[in-house]
Amino acid sequence: MTDDSTSQPELTDAWTSKFLVHLATDRGASVYTQRNYRQALTEFLRWHLVERKSPPVWEKLQRDDFRGFVRFLGRNKLSRAAVQLRFSALRTFYKFLIRHGGAEVSPIKNLSLPKPEKRLPKFLTREQMEALLIAPFELLKIQKEKKAGRPVSQAAALRDVAVLETIYSCGLRVSELCGLRVDDIDWSEQIVRVRGKGKKERYVPFGDSVMAALSIYRPERQKVLETSQKHSTALLINWRGGRLTTRSVGRIIKKIAVAKGLSPDVHPHTLRHAFGTHMLEEGADLRAIQELLGHERLATTQRYTQLSMKHVLQVYDQTHPRAK
Repeated sequence: MTDDSTSQPELTDAWTSKFLVHLATDRGASVYTQRNYRQALTEFLRWHLVERKSPPVWEKLQRDDFRGFVRFLGRNKLSRAAVQLRFSALRTFYKFLIRHGGAEVSPIKNLSLPKPEKRLPKFLTREQMEALLIAPFELLKIQKEKKAGRPVSQAAALRDVAVLETIYSCGLRVSELCGLRVDDIDWSEQIVRVRGKGKKERYVPFGDSVMAALSIYRPERQKVLETSQKHSTALLINWRGGRLTTRSVGRIIKKIAVAKGLSPDVHPHTLRHAFGTHMLEEGADLRAIQELLGHERLATTQRYTQLSMKHVLQVYDQTHPRAK
């Protein structure tokens, strides 16, 4: 959610405050989910105060109240996906209310909403991915030769390679990557324990490239901790010895992508999409990809089938002599 409402003061009441605590503790929701749900509830509270001149009494709200909220969002020209996101938060909130005695029924159950646009996930080709994976070393070399610009340390370059290799080779969400601990890595079996959405754990194998990247990075990581006089269980750390944040990983990947002439829209999830698409192109089973990515529903994984076919058709049109 990136509209103007995010810059206004946050509003909560007793029930929304309890719900947000529940999200963070009991459900172990990601920081993104917590932020988006908080903003959605704040926006509804603010709208109700302006339109109805009073705070909402959740158990007394009717479907027409939420229809009015839908019309308000439409007047503000929010995308259909943004409207769906807000109501996803409200649905989850009402499930919480019903379980804890704050409401008997959900007034938004079966409420008609604008259908979201069907968008395929963006991904990088294998050639682009290969270029991205070696880019931190190239940038380090260029910086040393020119001796100009902000210094790039060897520790940072090795860490960035480890970041790229781990996301792409294991298909991780950025929050999962940042949550990795040193003891999550099984070096002998080459398996990593991943904490996904809703505190669900899964085990993902990794190849020799990740093994090499992490092994080379380990002594540099230790040097950073010794210099900063800090102790950390985090697998990937910043130059101060603290755990890498999702925002800093996003900045790292964007910087590297731009330096390699790729779109500035490349972000951590782009690498996760590349993982799914490239595996599918090589004949991997959809169920196996679903398990590795930690998708709850197979339908989510099936998007890669559409994406792979679109890529095949593009290659055909561009390369086959009889395509045109």
